[in-house]
Amino acid sequence: MTTWKRTFDETLRHHGQVLQRKSLAVLQINLGARCNLTCEHCHVSAGPRRTEDMTAEVALRVVEWIERHRPATVDLTGGAPELASQFVYLAEAASAAGSAVIVRSNLTTLIGSKGAQHLALFVRLGVRVVASMPCYLEANVDRQRGPGTYAASIAALQALNAAGYGTGGGLVLDLVYNPGGASLPPDQAALEADYRRELGAAHGIRFDHLLCLANMPVGRFAERLASSGEAVSYGAHLEAQFRPQTVDGLMCRDTLNVDWQGQLYDCDFNQMLALPLGGGQPTALWDLDVQPLGQLSIATGSHCFGCTAGAGSSCGGALV
Repeated sequence: MTTWKRTFDETLRHHGQVLQRKSLAVLQINLGARCNLTCEHCHVSAGPRRTEDMTAEVALRVVEWIERHRPATVDLTGGAPELASQFVYLAEAASAAGSAVIVRSNLTTLIGSKGAQHLALFVRLGVRVVASMPCYLEANVDRQRGPGTYAASIAALQALNAAGYGTGGGLVLDLVYNPGGASLPPDQAALEADYRRELGAAHGIRFDHLLCLANMPVGRFAERLASSGEAVSYGAHLEAQFRPQTVDGLMCRDTLNVDWQGQLYDCDFNQMLALPLGGGQPTALWDLDVQPLGQLSIATGSHCFGCTAGAGSSCGGALV
């Protein structure tokens, strides 16, 4: 039995909104679900026991597509993308093709000798680092991501700063905030000021932007909502907080998401819910013609209220 007053598409129509694709700006590649952390808010349900990992054959075909279509931005995510076997190859190839490269890091993968190698790669390619840092308080971070995560994250941020990230020299370091539970993020600008003050005073850390993301009722967070009995109330809250002003900025309008097997989706959340691109039949990236991309529909579901509630939530943070 549904708890929603309207479907997401019905809500769009009620507010006179149309969710339609525009030209491609971002190719987001999910390299797999392997991660060294098991975060409570993870919509991918990533962790150390997950084995999904893009193969060399798939990576080659993805790179051939990138070289042919030259997306403005290639966004590498996971799991922890740095732990994927094809991470370095994809980052270097995308950069060589002229795409700006984003790496979505959990920070702790940048600790140790392998992490230092990745950091050197980031600097060499001018990668934009989008780093998960769900709070500036140690207790909250360790509760959400595991004991010791805060200390490792601080060490990684200090290493990034020492390498020139977040210091105004052109190497961009953005931090990502996720709420600790079933609530929407606070005002992004005000929270960014808090992060700057607290991380700067306590650890001397600098960064470029704070991105506030809502916890999506998908994956491990959906399981947590179900076990705590909050699934219905959180869903109702997201629907009640729908803001039509967020629709124009939704990432699904100019982003293609591809999984570790090369299959296409409208966004990473749809990937986790096995909703293929446009709600149609499964399609591989290398079989897609980008020219009629704007004519494709976008697959939606009740989880889409998570991106349109309050100030909105996208891979780039708040939308309004």
